[in-house]
Amino acid sequence: MTRRVLDVESVLAFVTIADFQSFTRAAEALGTTQGAISVKLKRLEDRLGYKLLERTPRLVRLSAQGSVFLNPAREFIAAHDRAMAALVCESRRFRLGIAEHVAGPEIPLLLARLSERDPALTIEVRLENSRSLLNAFDEGALDAVIVRQEDDRRSGEDLGPEHFGWFAAPGFYHQPGKPVRLAALAPCCGVRDIAIRALNSADLEWSEVFVGGGHSAVMAAVSAGLAVAALSCRLAPPDAVEVGQRLGLPALPSSRIMLHSTLTDHRSRDALRTLVAVYREHRVPVHASVAF
Repeated sequence: MTRRVLDVESVLAFVTIADFQSFTRAAEALGTTQGAISVKLKRLEDRLGYKLLERTPRLVRLSAQGSVFLNPAREFIAAHDRAMAALVCESRRFRLGIAEHVAGPEIPLLLARLSERDPALTIEVRLENSRSLLNAFDEGALDAVIVRQEDDRRSGEDLGPEHFGWFAAPGFYHQPGKPVRLAALAPCCGVRDIAIRALNSADLEWSEVFVGGGHSAVMAAVSAGLAVAALSCRLAPPDAVEVGQRLGLPALPSSRIMLHSTLTDHRSRDALRTLVAVYREHRVPVHASVAF
C-alpha cells in the first residue's frame, strides 16, 4: 500500500480557508493568490481522496470529511511549526499598539492567530489613545500601530472604513431646547474632536456631563442613560441604540483604519499579513456577501 504523505503548505491552505471561510481572505493571510491557494487545496483533496470543503456562490463550508480532518490538520501544522521553531531557537517580540477606539472583539482571535502562525513570537499589545501610540511608534517603542487615518496622515495599510453614530440607552430622554448631554473620551481623543466639530457646525448646544475614563467608561455611561456619545457603529454597546436622527444630531463623517509598521523581515511581514486578514475578516458587516 502506498503511503500518503501530506504537504505542509496544502494543509495550511485548507486550515486557513476553513478559518476565514473565504478563499480570498485566506490568500491575503498567507501572502499568496486565490488561484494558488485553490491549487493547494485541490492537491490535498486529491492526495487524501476526499472533498474537504464545499463551495457555493455565497459561502465556504466544511464537508463531513473536512470537519473530521480539521483538528488533526491543525495539530499537524502546529507540530511542524514547533519543529521549525526548535531549529531556529529565536524568540522574538512583536510590539503592537491598538487605539482604544479601534480595538474590538476581534483582538483575542487576532492574537491567537498570530501565536499559531509563529509560536516563537512573543506578542505585546498596548491599548492607548492614537496620539500616544503614534509617539511611541515614532520613538521605536512599538513595531506596528493600528489607528484612525485622521490621527496620522502618513501612508499605511488601509484596513477598511470606520463609521460613527450617536448612541444612547433606549430610554434616554433629551429635553427639547436644552444642550445635548455628551459623554466623551479624554480631550486628546480624535473621536471627541469629530463629534464636537459636527455639533458646532450644526450650531447645536452641547454639554459634556461625562468626560474621560477610557472607551469602556464612556460606553458604561451610555448604557446607564447618562448621556449621548459619538461611537464607532461597530463597537457601540449592544444595549445602545443610534439616536442621531431622533434627536436631530448631525451626521458624523466616516474614517479609515490604518496599519503603520516599520517591520521588513519575512517572519514579521508574515505576522502582519495574518493581522490584516483577521482584522478585515471581523470588519465585514453581518449581512454582507462573503467574498471568495
